[in-house]
Amino acid sequence: MVATLSFRLEVTDLSATSFACSPLTEAVLSLRTWVNPPAKYPWHQAWLRHMRPKLQELDVELLRSLIAPPGYSPDCLTPRPTRPWTGFTEGLDIVRNTPPDIVQRDIEIAYRSAGYPLPRVLREAIRQPDELLQRITSALQQYWSRCLEPAWWPRARSVLAADIVHRARTLAERGADGLFADLDPRISWRDGILTIRDENLRPDFFDSCSGLVEVGGRGLVLNPSLFARGAFPEIIPDGPPVIAYPARGRGDMAEYSVAEGSPTLRKLLGAARAQLLVLLSEPVTTSGLAQRLGVTPGAVSQHLSILLAAGLVTRARHGRNVLYERTPLGTQLCQPDTWPRKGQG
Repeated sequence: MVATLSFRLEVTDLSATSFACSPLTEAVLSLRTWVNPPAKYPWHQAWLRHMRPKLQELDVELLRSLIAPPGYSPDCLTPRPTRPWTGFTEGLDIVRNTPPDIVQRDIEIAYRSAGYPLPRVLREAIRQPDELLQRITSALQQYWSRCLEPAWWPRARSVLAADIVHRARTLAERGADGLFADLDPRISWRDGILTIRDENLRPDFFDSCSGLVEVGGRGLVLNPSLFARGAFPEIIPDGPPVIAYPARGRGDMAEYSVAEGSPTLRKLLGAARAQLLVLLSEPVTTSGLAQRLGVTPGAVSQHLSILLAAGLVTRARHGRNVLYERTPLGTQLCQPDTWPRKGQG
């Protein structure tokens, strides 16, 4: 049976549509890569292999239990973003202040919705939910600081920021029709009604909602995620609905190493600038590029200024971030097989 939920969006809702990301939510959802077959999340396998030695130092049994088959997580561990880029510490503080009975309820719902019993580590600990919550937040903090924050999150943030820039540009240039048509196959948009259809969404969520939700001027928040396998809504009575959706460019997370560009491109621009140009197929921040290349942001800025002056890259500001992207000429240079051969052109 296909579950269906629709939202009626007024003009004021569309004008108030915004984007938001939460590193805490991405951290929790990243645990799906631990418990699902590699084929479900192929673009994260290189990072998972790189992080595996550090994972062994963590409370692995507890962290694995936070994802119930087929990928459900307790709602209290993924609070909705309160601003465009909610910090990890800010999100974790919200979780720490969750009433223990809510923690117990959300864990039980996640497993009951999936039709699975609680694993041993939760079955024993859930009898004292306040202590369990403290253990969960401590495990998530260690997972973040040791495994994700140093190298994974800068790359992930760049991919998510690039997605937001692309979607915002689509909304500005093609309106709601263009935005929703390209967001996710589960989503359809017609005559002011946004509909999500899927047969694999959590049944408890759709049991609590029915038919058509009147957004009524509350606006809409769109949440790109590297771990969403399809669009999924969240509704609260006094706030805008949030729709999580798969971020474009997730394939950029697939390789831990950095492409160097062709020999011809490296001879033309130098190895460092050739690498930068190859990486700029999607908008990326200076810090994101520096992290991927293992150099300082200052060094990246110097190279970017040269590429910018040469007309090979362009830049645009998104909030406090400045994102760089290849121009059509830069893209052509990254495909040397399209260059004119001797005696042509």
